[in-house]
Amino acid sequence: MYDNVVDVPRLLAHYGEDDAPPHPALAAARDALSAHYAEELGEPFRTLGLCFYRDGHDSVAWHGDRIGRGAEENTMVAILSLGEPRPLMLRPRDGGAAHVRQPLGHGDLVVMGGTCQRTWDHAIPKTAKPVGPRISVQFRPRGVG
Repeated sequence: MYDNVVDVPRLLAHYGEDDAPPHPALAAARDALSAHYAEELGEPFRTLGLCFYRDGHDSVAWHGDRIGRGAEENTMVAILSLGEPRPLMLRPRDGGAAHVRQPLGHGDLVVMGGTCQRTWDHAIPKTAKPVGPRISVQFRPRGVG
């Protein structure tokens, strides 16, 4: 964080355009999402990110996927949730209280498009409640991180 190195409170993996996903089902899901959103997105989903939340101690802080062209252009990110439910929190980028708290369970899909990534932040908070593992699968078009 800033000038300090801190551990990321979850396990991460990234698969670029030229990398084969770790399972054929993920390639099939990417291709199906690309076909479904082709007209709106105008391009296929090309990269795949995986986040493994081992338990309630793992989390992701408030952020928007604004690396690369996603910082300046409307784009889309599709997130598939696998495993134990965890809440997805959303709030306007300029801060303030969370306006949306949506539980994401096994098999749930959330698609954030339009200006969502640039004007809203999202997070998966830590929890003291016992919770099992969850995998978040993020599908992104080229140049969005």
